[in-house]
Amino acid sequence: MYGKSLAFIALALTLNLASAQAAEHYVIDTKGMHAFITFRIQHLGFSWLEGRFNRFRGEFDYDEENPSANRVEVEIDVASLDTNHAERDKHLRSARFFDVKRYPKATFVSKRWEEHDDGTATLRGTFTLRGVSREIEIAVTPVGGGKDPWGGFRRGFEGRTVLDLPDYRMKEAKILGPAAEKVHIWLSIEGVRKP
Repeated sequence: MYGKSLAFIALALTLNLASAQAAEHYVIDTKGMHAFITFRIQHLGFSWLEGRFNRFRGEFDYDEENPSANRVEVEIDVASLDTNHAERDKHLRSARFFDVKRYPKATFVSKRWEEHDDGTATLRGTFTLRGVSREIEIAVTPVGGGKDPWGGFRRGFEGRTVLDLPDYRMKEAKILGPAAEKVHIWLSIEGVRKP
């Protein structure tokens, strides 16, 4: 009986190891600027204000045959926000909004990847901003994957989500109107596969 138990444990460990090895590991290509995190927010309900985070880094695991093995981690340099207006960016970096001196980084760590029949997916995980961690969902659409001209292999995805700024202690957003309390995030993520 003892021998059978050991054999079962060894088989389980082997299967888990094989599953882990099957997932491809990618580093998000921020060095080559082939990845973007952008945002849109309404201004007084009259127009859209757009911006992006110029500096971030991350990586992901992807297994087409076993989506439950998919993992994503991203770290954002919040002070790198850029709305193409220096005074506004200074205001957004202040303690009234992002408070970048106290909270210089925002992070996302995935918990679950749910594949859908149409090829899209829902990525669930923990997003931390201004010291507040919340569970969020990101709607994911695959863009493509394959060999690049430099002998590597790349894979890319598009992601969309909406955040409620008051959830992250940014109640000042309401001065721009109630609609400004919701920020629409668009992600274009291209990763380079590692050996």
